[in-house]
Amino acid sequence: MGETFAISKYPDADKIINQLDRLIKEPIYTIHPNKLQDYVENYFNQKCAKSKALIEEARKIIPGGVQHNLAFNYPFPLVITKAEGAYLYDLDGNRYYDFLQAGGPTVLGSNPTEVRSKVIELLNDCGPSTGLFHEYEYKLAKKISEHIKAVEMFRMLGSGTEACMAAIRVARLATKKKNILKMGGAYHGWSDQLAYGIRVPGSKWTQANGVPRNCFKYIQEFFPNDLNDLEKKLRLNKLRGGTAAVMIEPVGPESGTRPLHYEFNKGVEKLCRKYGALLIFDEVVTAFRIGMSGAQGYFGVSPDLTVFGKVVAGGYPSAGGLGGKKEYMKYLSAGIGGGGKHKKALVGGTMAANPLSCVAGYYTLCEIERINAPQKAGLFADQLIAGLQRLNEKYNLPFVAFNQGSICHLETVGTMHFSINWSKPWQIPGILKATSERKKEMEHMGAAYMAEGIVTLAGSRLYTSAAYEDKMLPDILSRFENVFKSVAVKA
Repeated sequence: MGETFAISKYPDADKIINQLDRLIKEPIYTIHPNKLQDYVENYFNQKCAKSKALIEEARKIIPGGVQHNLAFNYPFPLVITKAEGAYLYDLDGNRYYDFLQAGGPTVLGSNPTEVRSKVIELLNDCGPSTGLFHEYEYKLAKKISEHIKAVEMFRMLGSGTEACMAAIRVARLATKKKNILKMGGAYHGWSDQLAYGIRVPGSKWTQANGVPRNCFKYIQEFFPNDLNDLEKKLRLNKLRGGTAAVMIEPVGPESGTRPLHYEFNKGVEKLCRKYGALLIFDEVVTAFRIGMSGAQGYFGVSPDLTVFGKVVAGGYPSAGGLGGKKEYMKYLSAGIGGGGKHKKALVGGTMAANPLSCVAGYYTLCEIERINAPQKAGLFADQLIAGLQRLNEKYNLPFVAFNQGSICHLETVGTMHFSINWSKPWQIPGILKATSERKKEMEHMGAAYMAEGIVTLAGSRLYTSAAYEDKMLPDILSRFENVFKSVAVKA
């Protein structure tokens, strides 16, 4: 019996892109100011008073009041004290449907007992870290390798950002080339070099505050879905030392916010082979969410290196890793001596592959496999998106709702659908202003969803998990409808 995937039908990328093109030409539709004020006064200020008070104290010693960007929400971050299945609970006792899913990589839902019980056993027997080898380092690596064909070897790291950094170091050592081509708009962590061209295709260094521009000497971006643009830059790089690697998110930048044509990944793979560049798949979100063999299994592509994130530790700390073919992974061989005559990439991480993370990751993958979590989460997402599309039609809204399996998008303002064309520099200030204005309205929509008991990622992205059940759907859609009926064109 063949593998089942979360994607029951691949979305029509051109149709969605055309809808998004129209959306960013529309005036801004957002929550009515009076309704937003009502949510702030009667929900956040009254029903979330304990969160508000704690965040006010936290701001005195934590910049912005929170330690992670995902935790910031308008008008103030909520303090979450309990996570269970499809739900989150805040300090004031309010319950929410969790469509954030820690940013995407958790597939089972929050805090599953099947994983938690194994973690507790480990803590009782060993503790979270010893600094030495633990058997579950091997068991986790073997489990990943069994499911993802191109991952012949696996090295655990502390985060997806670290894994992306390691990937480009390995690529440069293996190919003896320096240039890295990344897909414009894609997010590969916050390291200096890979902060280039994030969120908005063509943005180059404009979103990378605090990074000296000379850090981007060997990084370029190509436009999503444009193989001609990619080949043009690969050809140009031949004149300046060649391309070490092409790096992409396989469903599109920012978890498919601008969806890719189904054939695009195959086309990228072919160009990598033609120009001697390694292909790096960033599967921080898609691995074990699209299917047990990842997005690469779904698209039938064999990347040279694969980046993993939180899923490989089941949502527990020190969650990231790099996998790939043996001929390249040898550059990551750990240990003080030996390892052959080749140079080794400078990669560290004292807490990487700690026993706690490896045990959690191993049993998470076992459970994802046992219950076929990717398909279960994907089927619920199909129903959720169909329901949101019906609500868009009912209230005559230009919003764009679509999904790639359990990765769902509800674009109300199209903030990240803008792109920058540097041949027309006079347009750039207007584009940056428009994205800033629309981002603010994303926050307002996100606040409205939150007040209705729905946690999203930045008010525009939702991840379903295997914890969602069909009986929850009517209640979820009724909460979205409460928001949609209060949407108006911004004055």
